[in-house]
Amino acid sequence: VPRLQRVLPLLQRKLLTEGIELNSVGGEVPVVEVGIPGEDRDAIYVTDAGSQLLCIVYLWKTEAVRSERRAELMATMLALNPSVPLSSFGIVGGHYVLFGALSPDSSDDDLALELATLSDNGVDAGLTFAEFLE
Repeated sequence: VPRLQRVLPLLQRKLLTEGIELNSVGGEVPVVEVGIPGEDRDAIYVTDAGSQLLCIVYLWKTEAVRSERRAELMATMLALNPSVPLSSFGIVGGHYVLFGALSPDSSDDDLALELATLSDNGVDAGLTFAEFLE
């Protein structure tokens, strides 16, 4: 959490917003929830996995996808994956996600950039894939 508290002012400048909240999420692995204000922005979950800082945005549950469009959604995600900056699509625990990872030795500015980009990509994904959702 101390590192993310240092990064907070940089992140607020990159996203042009204030009111970003950091909350520790209990569990076996320490996770910090980065809550970004705005109804179109989802929280980012950050964990230090030792060799990398893993940052994840949960987009929507797998059940929210129209069954007749699931294959098309997956093909579209795979096709778009290389062009989405600093982020990749995946599925974790029944949720579609966007995730990014960087070295624990990355600068505070690099971490703020990763978080801001991931947040922006989450907004874009919501708009891009809305037609596939129920």
